[in-house]
Amino acid sequence: MKKLFLTFAMALGLFALAPMAPAFAEDAAASAPAAAAADAAPAATAAASEAAAPAAAAPVPNKGDTTWMMVSTLLVIMMAVPGLALFYGGLVRSKNMLSILMQVMVTFSLIVVLWFIYGYSISFTEGNAFFGGFDRLFMKGVWDNAAGTFANAATFSKGVYIPEIIFAAFQASFAAITCTLIVGSFAERMKFSAVLMFCVLWFTFSYAPIAHMVWFWMGPDAYSSADVVDAMNAKAGFLWQMGALDFAGGTVVHINAAVAGLVGAFMVGKRIGYGKEAMAPHNLTLTMVGASLLWVGWFGFNAGSALEANGFAALAFVNTFLATAAAVIAWCIGEALMRGKASMLGAASGAVAGLVAITPACGNVGIGGALVIGLLSGFAGLWGVNGLKKMLGADDSLDVFGVHGVCGILGAILTGVFNSPNLGGPSAVADWTTVAMIAPDAYNIGAQVWTQTKAVLITVVWSGVVSLIAYKIVDMTIGLRVNEEDEREGLDITSHGETAYSR
Repeated sequence: MKKLFLTFAMALGLFALAPMAPAFAEDAAASAPAAAAADAAPAATAAASEAAAPAAAAPVPNKGDTTWMMVSTLLVIMMAVPGLALFYGGLVRSKNMLSILMQVMVTFSLIVVLWFIYGYSISFTEGNAFFGGFDRLFMKGVWDNAAGTFANAATFSKGVYIPEIIFAAFQASFAAITCTLIVGSFAERMKFSAVLMFCVLWFTFSYAPIAHMVWFWMGPDAYSSADVVDAMNAKAGFLWQMGALDFAGGTVVHINAAVAGLVGAFMVGKRIGYGKEAMAPHNLTLTMVGASLLWVGWFGFNAGSALEANGFAALAFVNTFLATAAAVIAWCIGEALMRGKASMLGAASGAVAGLVAITPACGNVGIGGALVIGLLSGFAGLWGVNGLKKMLGADDSLDVFGVHGVCGILGAILTGVFNSPNLGGPSAVADWTTVAMIAPDAYNIGAQVWTQTKAVLITVVWSGVVSLIAYKIVDMTIGLRVNEEDEREGLDITSHGETAYSR
């Protein structure tokens, strides 16, 4: 336990040495953090509009939207604990069942704590194009003592707000589940303390910056006239300025985590006996239950990213429903063609593949686009865990890259295609001063696909470099891997002194 606390302290010390983002300006528009979410952009706090009319009464959050965001946050929490924990747990061998449950639950909890200490601030406050500032450390300022009210976060509609604290909680669940996704790549062989130390480093230097780059902007009310558009755009995150679309986390969550997992699989090395001993999932019933909980919880993940209970939330909801079902069918068809029969593991994996692929696109494409993305993701995921995995030669234990990486990339790029109004998509917003969508004849599929591709490549490189450095730091300090004897006996007993099942 002393070593675990030392590990945590060292990681926080490294964070303190990180380059500090520029301080906020003193005016009200710049001092309040912007809150963010989907479609390549977070929503800013109400401060920008208040600066223009300081005598106006503070805006009142919409109760329906606030309720929807609390429900969505609960659904995302359910995705990780118990959804992902059971999905992963059923896939490992029985001697490692409890260890993977611990890694998911404790990692999730650790990141939630770090999020409210500093993660939210460096993700969703004004700083530079890559890092936010420190105005919301320990959530300072979410309660205004002078006004006697909570700070507001804008949504994607002018004049519509939710409490900033629930936006922060919603995004905390995103950050936490992203880190838990990574543990599937090095399952059954990595030290528990090493998992936690790596997640602290990676969350700080990969997740939070990429969330800022993709989702931070000044919010719709900041675009009060055409004269301020360039100035407001210049304050946004790097990939948002580029015009990248990511409604609910294709780059921020899935590609980001998948690359970290793949690097980890190489760095930690293959499991003892990999390719020679049987390492089949020990309980596919639990995996199916976990996949089902993920599917249900994902409606909060995707539809909640609209930040409002409106038509875009409904579109994201339906697209999530349809694309996932299509991916299940596609994966089963692919398996039947390859092996002569479809499997329960394949169906569950297909569901996750569809959920991953539709995440960046869910509020950005029409129903037809969601159907195509879902079908393609089922086949792409099947190739990812069979063909690509063999080509890479890494022991990605639970196929994090094969599903989340491959399908995340597919969905992110196809968002640029099916966002086109000519293909049934709503198209991106071209003018936030009037909230006007791009006209069908003005939408350029090739240009948007190139923008999406650049966003994917930047995410891959950023996460890959940060992950490599973070794993190396952990390896040089406390070591990445358990010894051979402990690995053979199983991490349940050797790392936690417990077993998932009575013998």
